[in-house]
Amino acid sequence: MDIKTVPPAGGEGQDSLRGLALRALAATAWQDKLAGVRAITDAAVLDCAQVFVPPPALPGRPPLPELVAPSLVRQRSMATLEGRAALLHALAHIEFNAVNLALDIMWRFAGMPEAFYRDWLRVAREEAHHFDLLRRRLEALGYAYGDFPAHNGLWDMAQRTETNLLARLALVPRTLEARGLDASPQIRDKLAGAGDRESAAIVDIILADEIGHVAIGNFWYKRLCEQEGRDPIACYAELAQRHGAPRLRGPFNLEARRAAGFDEAELAALQAG
Repeated sequence: MDIKTVPPAGGEGQDSLRGLALRALAATAWQDKLAGVRAITDAAVLDCAQVFVPPPALPGRPPLPELVAPSLVRQRSMATLEGRAALLHALAHIEFNAVNLALDIMWRFAGMPEAFYRDWLRVAREEAHHFDLLRRRLEALGYAYGDFPAHNGLWDMAQRTETNLLARLALVPRTLEARGLDASPQIRDKLAGAGDRESAAIVDIILADEIGHVAIGNFWYKRLCEQEGRDPIACYAELAQRHGAPRLRGPFNLEARRAAGFDEAELAALQAG
C-alpha cells in the first residue's frame, strides 16, 4: 500500500486524533512529547481519511542525546553504575523512538479502519510510559536522558518505509521491535545479575507490553497481505530485501514471538535464516 501525501483542505483536522499525533511527533522536548501523547484523548475526533502535510524536521527530538553510528555506541560493563546507566539510556532511546514511530504511523497512513489508529494510540501511550519509567530510573541513578550518545536505527527504517504501509508494518514492529522480544530476557538477566532488580523489573514490564505491540503489527500486516492476495512469508522476504532490513540472527524468544502472533511457518523461516 503506497501512500502519497497532499495538503489537507484548509488545514482542517489539526485537533483531530491523527492531527494531535502529528503535533506530538513534532514536539522536540521529551516533556512536550509526553504531554502531547497525553493530550490525544479517546474522545478526539477521528477522521481516517484526513491527509496531512508534515512540518519540516520530523520527528521532533531534543538536542541531546548526540546521534552517532551504531558502532560508536560503547558497550560498558554491568559491574559499574555507569555501565548500567548506559544500558538503561539505550533502552530509553529505543522507547523514545518507539513513541515517535507509533505517532508517525497514526498520522502518515490515511484510509485505514478506525481500529488501526486506536491500536497505535494504545502503543504510543504505552511506549511513552516505558520511556518515562526508564527516564525516572536513570534519574534515580544520577543520570538523565541525553547523557550518553545514541543511534537512530529505528527511525532510519521508518524513513525507508514512509510511503509504504505494508513495508512499515513488516520491517518496524515485526522486525526491529520484535528483536526486543529476543533481547529482553538477556538484558533483564544482566541487570538482575548486577544486583539492579529495580531496572530488571522495568524490563519485564516493557517485554510484556511489547508482545502486544508486535501483535498489533502482525495483525495489520497479515490483514493487508490478505487484502492484497500476498503470502506473508514471501512478501516479508521481498520487502526486507527491497528496504535493506537487517538479517535476523538468534537466539530467538520463540515463546514471546508466538504470543505476538508469529505462526509456526514464520518462525521456521526465521530460524532458517
